[in-house]
Amino acid sequence: MKYRILVTLKPGVLDPQGKAIHHALEGLGFDGVEDVRAGKLIELEVADSVGQPEIEEMCRKLLANTVIENFRIEAAEPARA
Repeated sequence: MKYRILVTLKPGVLDPQGKAIHHALEGLGFDGVEDVRAGKLIELEVADSVGQPEIEEMCRKLLANTVIENFRIEAAEPARA
């Protein structure tokens, strides 16, 4: 099974990468962008025996810093044989 883990900064946490992207977009002439928040996407391919509780534990222990980040788990698709 494939899972996508979307990790984003919690509201109120400073995002220097997002600010740099925002500044670069303005410099390239893209008007109307009011704010940018950068995150990360992690794709996992796991055995069918690995369930949602194990994926959540992986996120809490390694994939996300739960002090400053939120995460969302999405089932992507069954793994191909």
